[in-house]
Amino acid sequence: MSVAVEAAPVTFTTGAIKELHKLKDQQEIGDDFGLRVGVEGGGCAGMNYVLGFDQKKDGDNEYFIEGVKVYMHKAHGMYLAGMQIDFQDGLNARGFTFNNPNADKTCGCGTSFSV
Repeated sequence: MSVAVEAAPVTFTTGAIKELHKLKDQQEIGDDFGLRVGVEGGGCAGMNYVLGFDQKKDGDNEYFIEGVKVYMHKAHGMYLAGMQIDFQDGLNARGFTFNNPNADKTCGCGTSFSV
């Protein structure tokens, strides 16, 4: 019997994957936790991105991306489909960045958007 595996609605750059593995090892995050990717209301443009390690909740889809377990609430996929998450480690910027093709506008900080 074969099981259909749904493709993850988001992707990560090599730099982001490397940083996520590093953070998971440094913080000694258990196997029952995964990376939560989602949205929440707020921010200067209307919605904020959610990115952090969390346990699986009711209504979550689970994905495995480059060895990273990812949790995303089913309802958030329509806001995040096609998004790429990167990690910048330069002189002008350090942190995760979000390239979301669904965003009509984003704020200057890059963590808030509207659709």
